[in-house]
This record gives sequence, C-alpha cells and structure tokens, in this order.
Amino acid sequence: MRESVQAEVMMNFLVSDELSFRIPVELRYETSDPFAVRLTFHLPGDAPVTWAFGRELLIDGVGRPCGDGDVRVSPADPDMLGEVLIRLQVGRDQALFRSGAAPLVAFLDRTDKLVPLGQEGALADFDAHLDEALDRILAEEQSAG
Repeated sequence: MRESVQAEVMMNFLVSDELSFRIPVELRYETSDPFAVRLTFHLPGDAPVTWAFGRELLIDGVGRPCGDGDVRVSPADPDMLGEVLIRLQVGRDQALFRSGAAPLVAFLDRTDKLVPLGQEGALADFDAHLDEALDRILAEEQSAG
C-alpha cells in the first residue's frame, strides 16, 4: 500500500524584514513513511530543496510554537491563527517561510484521512513485517536455487 497526499502552496520566503519572495512549496505525505511530511521548496535560481520532519510537529505548530531543533513551526501571530512560520536551520544558516494556515490545515486533514493521527505505528509495523517476510522468501529462494 503506497499511497500519498500531495499539495502545492505558495509561501513567502522571508529573506529580511524588507525582502521576501513568494515561492511554490510542494507538500507530500506518504504511507511508506507515516510519521513524516516532506516540504520541497522551489527557491528562485536554485535547485529544489526538500526537508522532511514530523507530521505532528506541523500539526502542533499551526496552533502553538513547536520544535526545538532544526525545524520550528509556530503561528505568525499567537493571537491569530491565520499564518504560520516555518524556520529551518542548518548550523548557523537559517531560512524562514510564512504560509497561510488554511492550506496547511487542508493538507494535514487529507493526511489524517489517509492515516489517522496516532495510527502511524500500526502502519509502520506492517511495513516492517512485510519487509521481513519478503527477505525470508528471497533467502529461501536463493538457498533452494
């Protein structure tokens, strides 16, 4: 079962207080990696950059500040849930993106319909058992042949 949910949203890449660019960002969720979401940023003049992080971090970050590592997600204004900030950091380099909350929530709702929140473990276990079974079958075929 390899199913996925995809969406494209426009986000603002906040270079500084005075400079920002609107860029397309592809959101992707796959049942083969049920705990993660992938965001592919199409930056002007550069190759696309993909970040993977916890789906739950994105869900929680729409409503309250979340994350304490390389990825932080929070409402742009704690009193209004209309926009979301996504901060990505590698070493001292960081990038800040602002998105409307509505398209993120719509995407996350679709992921929840595919794999309800809290049910990821059962799906991940199924995939692990399937991989083990396939490995055993292949090993038996090689030893018999």
